[in-house]
This record gives sequence, structure tokens and C-alpha cells, in this order.
Amino acid sequence: MTDSIIKIENVFKEYKVPDGKNVKALNDVSLEVSKNEFVCLVGPSGCGKTTLLNIVAGLEPFDSGKVTMHGEGIIGPGPERGVIFQQYALFPWMTVRKNIEYGMKFLRNANGSIRFDEKKKREIAEYYIKMVNLSGFEDSYPKALSGGMKQRVAIARAYAQSPEVLLMDEPFGALDAQTRAQLQEDLLHTWQEEKKTVLFITHDVDEAVLLATRVVILSARPGRIKEIVDIDLPYPRNQATKMDAEFIKYRNYIWDTVYKMFLEVRK
Repeated sequence: MTDSIIKIENVFKEYKVPDGKNVKALNDVSLEVSKNEFVCLVGPSGCGKTTLLNIVAGLEPFDSGKVTMHGEGIIGPGPERGVIFQQYALFPWMTVRKNIEYGMKFLRNANGSIRFDEKKKREIAEYYIKMVNLSGFEDSYPKALSGGMKQRVAIARAYAQSPEVLLMDEPFGALDAQTRAQLQEDLLHTWQEEKKTVLFITHDVDEAVLLATRVVILSARPGRIKEIVDIDLPYPRNQATKMDAEFIKYRNYIWDTVYKMFLEVRK
């Protein structure tokens, strides 16, 4: 791809274990993610989805291959890559506003100066609080929030740091179906407004087809890219999109591919 932001080339990752029976997590994985793409990773449990995302986030080393962003090797975490986990990872002693402001205090300009003063941080936090529909809860603490509201705070915090790429590891996996559906639509709306590049892990094929411009199917461990499916469905999308005949065709194809791999593993 000519405008790729993230480039993963022939990545191999093996976990060392004390008994000597090392576990191969990823084997010869290559993938390019372009500007403003929404790429979802799906595959059988244990296929290395989270490992791959953590490598792109700079949170985990790999044994061989190459991972770059704009041609520069990724060797650790960076503010240009925001990470949102399934667990909300909020500071319980901080209010919603302070949780969202927190990451901004580490951002620096090219000359090393602080990027945002207190007034600007507050303005940015207020903007994203409104964006994720949490107005009125600015001074609430996480213990007073529902699971869906906590995840909205985590999303707002990631956006407030203005990353170029969002890395999301099953961010809605622990939520009830109704809240999950609402946050899917909220995320799609925000993605279209903010023009971010998203790499998103999910076990839910419906969720992947609803959100993605492309769905990447990983094989059973060791994870390899089995297939990449372009999702040619128009945006904006919502829950009603799931009734569309083309949506159903994509969902059935991807689900059938993943399920066949699951059956092979069980043999």
C-alpha cells in the first residue's frame, strides 16, 4: 500500500517457557495498515492477536522481522500510538476529567517544552467528554460509573492525546450487548469525525464486519495471516446494517473460515 502508516514484515514471536516447550505465537506475519483505515483482527483463541497488537504498541518484543511506523522502527510505546484495553485502566482516585487529562501532561513539543498548559488540557478534555456523551460526569470518580461509561472515559483519554493510530484490544468485550452496540456506533461516528487509523481486536465477527474497512483473519497458533477480507459496505453504519444482505454474506464467510480453523485445532 502506498500510504501505509504501520508496516509489519515477517514477524516471528516465540514465548520461552521453563520446561523447554516454547510456544510459537506468531510466524511470518506481514501486514500494512494505511491512513484512516479501520482494520479488525479476528481468529481462534490463542492465535496471537493480542501479541501482535502489543508488538505494534511497543509493549512487547519480538524475535525476528520488522515493525515500523512511517518507516521508523517501533522499539517502545509512543504518544503517536494510543492503546485501549478491554479493562479500563482508569485511575480510581481521579475524576473523569483528570483521567482524560492525565496523558496530555507527558506530551512535548519538538523543542521539549510542554505541549499543553492547564487551560488547554481542560479545553481538550471537555471536548472529548462531550464527544463520548459523558457531559455531567466530569467530576465523577470511576467507582460511580457503569462499565460502558468507564470505557468511554478510556476512549476519550486515548483520543485526547491525539495519537495518529489507535490500538484497541477487545475494548467492548466485557460489556453487555446493549452497551456494546451503542459504543460500536459511537466509535464509528468518532472514527469518521477524527480520521484516526484503527487496529482493533475482536472475537465477535459481527463487530468486525460492522466496524472494519478490512478484516484480517489469523490462523490458529502459531498465528499467520490466513486471509484479508475487504469490507465493501458504505459508511455510516449502524446496528441496522447487520440486516443487510451483503453484511450477512461477509459475516457468514468470515465466521465459516474461523470456525473451520477451530475444528482443525480440535482434531
